[in-house]
Amino acid sequence: MNDTKDSTAQLLEEALAAKDDATMDRLHDRLAAEAGEAGLLDVAYRTLDSPVGPLLLAATEKGLVRVAFAVQDHAAVLQQLADTISPRVLRAPKRLDAVSRQLDEYFTGERRGFEVPLDWRLSKGFRREVLTRLPDIAYGRTASYAQVAAASGSPRAVRAVGTACALNPLPLVVPCHRVVRSDGSAGQYAGGADAKHLLLELETAA
Repeated sequence: MNDTKDSTAQLLEEALAAKDDATMDRLHDRLAAEAGEAGLLDVAYRTLDSPVGPLLLAATEKGLVRVAFAVQDHAAVLQQLADTISPRVLRAPKRLDAVSRQLDEYFTGERRGFEVPLDWRLSKGFRREVLTRLPDIAYGRTASYAQVAAASGSPRAVRAVGTACALNPLPLVVPCHRVVRSDGSAGQYAGGADAKHLLLELETAA
């Protein structure tokens, strides 16, 4: 353990002396790894560039817990995670490697579904019931809010379905963008109307 501390301290000294971004990155990675090994990393996060703008990805030990668009204010989302899950939040990209790779594959048309563990703790009750139904909507297809309400066992709860989609903590991976209005128009989306249109066009063109 002392050897690890000494090598970490040496990296820090080198980074501060040289103002070397690569060395700082290595230091950060080591600190993240040590925090994880010590059980001090409750929420890991990273950002990912995408056709719909930079995405914030966050995961607990249970799985992916949050995906957020830039328009949702990444700093505010991280603060919410600290408030609702744990203040032990740290940029630790490696925990998000699998979902990052799958999102890249999705945006290039190579992937139609996601295979990563999900942590549903940010959704409860009927909202969670709605969200767990959304992966049943096939890639390239859409369903209306009314159809999702019926599939969730509450055909009159159309507005509640809209709220569940709007507050979906795992957009893209849990495809609320495939839920549209009964008249076929796209409706609202947390990432913005342009992002929703882009995702629907991406899937229908594949």
